[in-house]
Amino acid sequence: MADGDAKDASAFEAAGLYDRNAPDAADRLTLLRYLAAKGATIAQMVAAPSITGLAADLTLRPGARYTARQVAARHGMSVDQVLALSLAVGLPPGSPDDAVYADEDAVVFALFNEASTLFGADATRRFVRVVGSSLARIAEAAVTLFQVNVEGPLLAAGGTPVELARENLRAIGSLDGVRQMLQALFTVHMEQAIRRLREAQPRSSVDTATFAVGFVDLVSYTTLAHRMSARELAQVIERFEETAYDVVTAHAGRVVKLVGDEVMFVARAPRAACDIALTLVERFAGDSAVTPRGGLAHGEVLLRGGDYYGPIVNLASRVAQIAVPNELLVTPAVASGAAGHFRFEPAGKRMLKGFDEPVALLTVARRQ
Repeated sequence: MADGDAKDASAFEAAGLYDRNAPDAADRLTLLRYLAAKGATIAQMVAAPSITGLAADLTLRPGARYTARQVAARHGMSVDQVLALSLAVGLPPGSPDDAVYADEDAVVFALFNEASTLFGADATRRFVRVVGSSLARIAEAAVTLFQVNVEGPLLAAGGTPVELARENLRAIGSLDGVRQMLQALFTVHMEQAIRRLREAQPRSSVDTATFAVGFVDLVSYTTLAHRMSARELAQVIERFEETAYDVVTAHAGRVVKLVGDEVMFVARAPRAACDIALTLVERFAGDSAVTPRGGLAHGEVLLRGGDYYGPIVNLASRVAQIAVPNELLVTPAVASGAAGHFRFEPAGKRMLKGFDEPVALLTVARRQ
């Protein structure tokens, strides 16, 4: 071992990072030297929650970090305003003196101040909260994508720690492409959202719109959760989610949310909503693992933060909950709006949770 090599090995050993007598000593030393060559200090290695991800972590958000007090002074905000906005975007500093903000975060505070003059601080903060929660899901999906498709197979194949560190760094390097994709897709979805809400007539106010609302879920999901492994269950849910997104989008609708085994969607017309729900049932007709069912309602809904609220949404949800496997129940408003395109049969009046009077329902099916 060269003199320089012996010195860095001794430094790593003194910091508790390296044990020359451990079975994996050679691989460990190779990893530590790789990290040092990438600019990581011994202190950073010691503090790293994942040492194989350290080089990637340092690349992801490089540079100095600032406290809430420093950010507040820089942007003419109070410390409380900085902390409130941080919580809205999903960045929870433990105290005003935690150095968690990077130089690139400045754009968030600058844009918040600018937007607040146009939309008001409370409304802007609600919008930022939607953005933050959506990006948190995207970020976690990206991390999971790496863990399942790169890290897992690499470790299963006997990959070394330094190989895993290199793959982590390589994955972070690909984020520029993800950022470009997000910018392009945001513009596309803005165009679609503008068109969708302009066409959602009639509207009694600027924060309401008329839509057909649908819920479709998988009847046997709870049983599956106890019978299948986590991986098998994930595959079922992924298949359901992918199908739901494709079908809803193909019919010019929008997936509002996916919660486990249930999808909520909206469409401008009852005819499109019926087509979406029926197609979902048909896609899973031969699937022995799951059985879909659903409920549809049509009327005015309240728009808030990219989501939909009000009695019509509650009605569609409750209707879906009482449908039997492979059954789609709809309200008379849906049947009236899609008359002539599908076959509707009376399903009687049903008592629904949260509704004082029985609700008349119909089943919907394809015309023969």
